[in-house]
Amino acid sequence: MSNQTRLQALSNFLKSRRAAITPASAGLAEGTRRRTPGLRREEVAQLAGVSNTWYTWLEQGRDIKVSPSVLECIAGALRLTKDERNYLFALALENGPGMAAFQQEEASVISPSLQKILQELTTCPTIISDRRCGIVGWNEAAAHVFLDFAQLLPEERNMIRLLFVRKEFQRLAVNWEQFVRGFLSIFRAYYGQYVEDSWYDDFIAEMKAQHPAFHELWEESRVSSAPDVVLEFRHAKAGKMLFHLTSLQVHGSTDLRCSIYTPAKDSNTEAKLKQLMK
Repeated sequence: MSNQTRLQALSNFLKSRRAAITPASAGLAEGTRRRTPGLRREEVAQLAGVSNTWYTWLEQGRDIKVSPSVLECIAGALRLTKDERNYLFALALENGPGMAAFQQEEASVISPSLQKILQELTTCPTIISDRRCGIVGWNEAAAHVFLDFAQLLPEERNMIRLLFVRKEFQRLAVNWEQFVRGFLSIFRAYYGQYVEDSWYDDFIAEMKAQHPAFHELWEESRVSSAPDVVLEFRHAKAGKMLFHLTSLQVHGSTDLRCSIYTPAKDSNTEAKLKQLMK
């Protein structure tokens, strides 16, 4: 990520988080003549205890000096989550807390123990992905619910790209946008963590140019390292299926993520999945 790109990403993120907070929730008077939703810049500056000029420059993406203590005040004023705070620090401080050193691309290898866990989750569709959301492992249940990833070339197995390219995914999720938002929030968390990897900028530019829906959803600037959501699928063969998505980080030398779709307890999803896999 170039310095200009990093600062622009910081600007977009601050604007989106400011727009998401209502004056009432921040303990401020609504007032009149608000042309845009959310807080004004001067209100964020007031809540954070910084000058309006300084905060304006920060949000405009100017290359100014910032300190961790002041960023903590900004994070508090904007009510950022832990993941959003880490993203803010990663973009604002080139060597900020939580900043992972950029490593050259290396093949992600699934350990035998992780492979065993993957296969044991027989009625839980499970996908293993890397820090670029590339799919590096899946179980039989995932192949039946989503698609047979083995039929794709390795370079085609990127979850973000598949969500926008493959009609199977767009037809599968009843609330496709919610489904996509979850993965984009994870992808943005990686984007902030690996700010020195230019692959992300190239990939995002490509997706924006080819998919207007990606551009719109990406600009929401949502960040989450592990969203926990309930998803409703309309499978072509099994019909309605309800899953709880749990995303787990796999600790080790490679940055892998385990996305587990657990059948909802008060549904017949598990029975449908077993029938589908016969």
